[in-house]
Amino acid sequence: MQAGDWPGFRGINRDSRLTGVRIATDWKRTPPRQFWKHGIGPGWSSFAVVGDRLYTQEQRGQEEDVVCYQAATGKELWKHGDDTRFFETIGGAGPRATPTFHDGRLYTLGANGTLNCLDAATGNSIWARDILKDSGRGKPPEWGFSSSPLVARGIVMVFAGGPDGKSVLGYRAASGELAWSSGEGRESYSSPHPAHFGGLDQALMSTNMGLTSLDPTDGRIVWHHDWQLVQMAGVAQPALINDSEVLFGNAGQGSRLVKLTQDGSNWANKFLWEKTSIKPYYNDLVVYEEHIYGFDGMFFTCVRLADGKGLWRARGYEHGQALLLVDQGLLLIVTEKGEVALVEANPDQHKELARFKAIAGKTWNHPVVAHGKLFIRNGEEMACFELPVSDDTLASK
Repeated sequence: MQAGDWPGFRGINRDSRLTGVRIATDWKRTPPRQFWKHGIGPGWSSFAVVGDRLYTQEQRGQEEDVVCYQAATGKELWKHGDDTRFFETIGGAGPRATPTFHDGRLYTLGANGTLNCLDAATGNSIWARDILKDSGRGKPPEWGFSSSPLVARGIVMVFAGGPDGKSVLGYRAASGELAWSSGEGRESYSSPHPAHFGGLDQALMSTNMGLTSLDPTDGRIVWHHDWQLVQMAGVAQPALINDSEVLFGNAGQGSRLVKLTQDGSNWANKFLWEKTSIKPYYNDLVVYEEHIYGFDGMFFTCVRLADGKGLWRARGYEHGQALLLVDQGLLLIVTEKGEVALVEANPDQHKELARFKAIAGKTWNHPVVAHGKLFIRNGEEMACFELPVSDDTLASK
């Protein structure tokens, strides 16, 4: 890997925060420049970008494919296919998870539960597992397996939702051997989330039972915050606020800010507030300068972190996804209609700076910015745009 890479779901820390990048905001004077655009098979995966390689997942007929493209041109370099197809009426066909690049390998999870480890250079299979079989679940979740694999401490973790302590499965990254299973949550469309609290690497998993922290090495439950869902399964990722607080929520009940305390090997937690001012569904939120920015249904909203008080709400983005450009305090939002907008991360007011139409069709996939380029896709099209560099950046060169 190199600086500027985007190795998996929501970036290097899986938090949709990007530093070290400054872009021009007057898109009428210097608009994003399209490099390429072409069709793609159905799927709600995002991208992993490593160097000039672009990785994603898509459905092609009866074959679920992991595909590698050349980032500069969009040319297909290789594909790995599995003879399987998932379909449901709301989301349609195709995989839901995003590939994870780690140490020259690509880890992917298909909607029917095929966990692949591939050579990232060639697409050749190194190992594969069936998490449906390994978890004893019986059938995929209603909207398909959606867990983007997390690799930590030599273990690949995915949500499976199996019974009897098989909620999350941990496989040895080198061999594919099942190392452990843990947790009791049966429903989730979220992904394991990396955390580091009290000197310990942890993996956070949001399920219908609440938020569980696991030790990646052996699957031991480090702590659990009970918040059982009564309406729908959680999808959105938790957000790490500092070295002792976590924000998470769901579309049915709202959001909670949870405070952790540690006494040796014993952990305790309590929620500081619970509010319905932001109820994240499958749209992930970001935190910037003590404020939360994200989707509450069809509204994009700003919420004060200290107490969960809503400050403003804006229409015009539908069920989109947001990425934070930290250095400028800017939110790059991809709307459900395939438009890209720039919005100030400003708690005082909603201010949109620019917008352009990028792709056509319903767009739920997370955007990616890597090496100065914006990569965006849905279940019909994928495209690459060069983002204009800010005048401040040019002046410093």
